[in-house]
Amino acid sequence: MSTPMNARGQLRTALWLAEIGLPVLPLREGKEPFGNCPACTRSACGDRPHMKAAGPCECPAPCHAWGAATTDPDVITGPAWARAWRQAGAVAYHPGGARLTVVDLDNANAVAWAHQALPATKTVATTRGEHWIYRGAMQSANKVRPGIDIKSAMSYAMWRGPGTGSITALPDIIRALVVREETTRPLRGEVDSSSPGRATWARSVATGCRHTETFVTTGLARGLARVAACREQGAGSTAYGVARFLANQHSACPGPCGLEMLGRLVIDAAVAVGVPEAYAERAVTRGGLPVVAVRAS
Repeated sequence: MSTPMNARGQLRTALWLAEIGLPVLPLREGKEPFGNCPACTRSACGDRPHMKAAGPCECPAPCHAWGAATTDPDVITGPAWARAWRQAGAVAYHPGGARLTVVDLDNANAVAWAHQALPATKTVATTRGEHWIYRGAMQSANKVRPGIDIKSAMSYAMWRGPGTGSITALPDIIRALVVREETTRPLRGEVDSSSPGRATWARSVATGCRHTETFVTTGLARGLARVAACREQGAGSTAYGVARFLANQHSACPGPCGLEMLGRLVIDAAVAVGVPEAYAERAVTRGGLPVVAVRAS
C-alpha cells in the first residue's frame, strides 16, 4: 500500500526532528495520539519504563502517546508505525525528552501576558496563539493561568514549524506557575503542602512576621520550583539552599513566622522528587528552618 503524499511529508518532518534531537510521534486527525494496541489498552502491558507508572512495556507500536516518542529512525520508519503514518494528521514531539518546555499560549490575552512577564525566546505561531519554547525541562500542567498550558515532561506538543528567535533558558517564573497551581488555594489565600494534611502556611499563624503574605508566598513558590526542578540530582542541596534563603528572610522578625510550616513544604517538595524524607529534613534544618510535624485538625 502506497503512502499518501502528505503522510510522506510528515514522515520526513519526523525524521528531521529526530535527527536534531526531538523525540517524535504521529498524531491522528484532531491532534490526538493514536490509540494503544490491544496489548497496551488500559495499561494492561504495565506501561513503559519511563512513564509515571514505570513498567516493562516494550511495545514497538506508537502506544502511550508521549511515552512512545522516539528519536530512533528505525522505529519511526518501522512497520509498527507505518499504519499510523498513513493515517497521521500531524507530527508531535515530547518536549521534556529533549530538555525543553513549551509555554502554550492559547489566546491573545495569554500572548499579551507573556510579552509582559516572560523573557523573550523562540516563538512559534499556532492557530489560536503562540508556543514559547525554553531550554530546560519541568513538570507539565494545564491552565496555570487563563489560556496557558505548560508542556514538558510527560506531555507532547504539536510541531508547528521552526518558529523565530533563539531558545533561551527556562525562567523561574514559569516553574513557579506550576508550583503555585499545586500548592495555593486562591479562595483562602493559603499555601498547602504537596502532601495534603502535612502543613499549611497562613498569615494567621505568622502573627509576628514583618513581611506581607504576598512576599512570603512568592518567595516560597520560587523556592519550591527550584527544588521541584531537580528531578535527577541536587534536590537535597537545593532544599538546603531554599531553607537557608527563607530562614534569612525572617531573621529580623520578632516572630512567630510559621517557619515550621515553610520547612515542611520544602521537605515535601524534596520528597516528591525522590529525596528520602530523613535526608530532606536534615537539609532543611541545617538550612535554618525548624522542622515539626504538622497535621490537619
